[in-house]
Amino acid sequence: MSALIHTQDRLLQVIVAPQVTEKATYIADKHEQIAFKVLKDATKLEIKAAVELVFKVEVESVTTMNVLGKTKRAGRTMGKRNDWKKAYVSLKPGQEINFAAGE
Repeated sequence: MSALIHTQDRLLQVIVAPQVTEKATYIADKHEQIAFKVLKDATKLEIKAAVELVFKVEVESVTTMNVLGKTKRAGRTMGKRNDWKKAYVSLKPGQEINFAAGE
């Protein structure tokens, strides 16, 4: 495997948005993990580096999953939403990310 080069520009693009859902809130409270929507081609190492760069926290582990887009129907026409990737990030003890507080 070739050496991975993570430029700062790439790392800033890896995280698309935080997931703010009932399930993500439950997981954040119970398991102390944060869910993010990330680029489809992002690796676990890139996600870890991006979270540490953007939020200035220490990451313990990253778990990813590919989410398939739902099939939708409008009359006779069938369509499909885009597939996307979700990442659950576990922070080291004592670390936290507060999305509600303004910087």
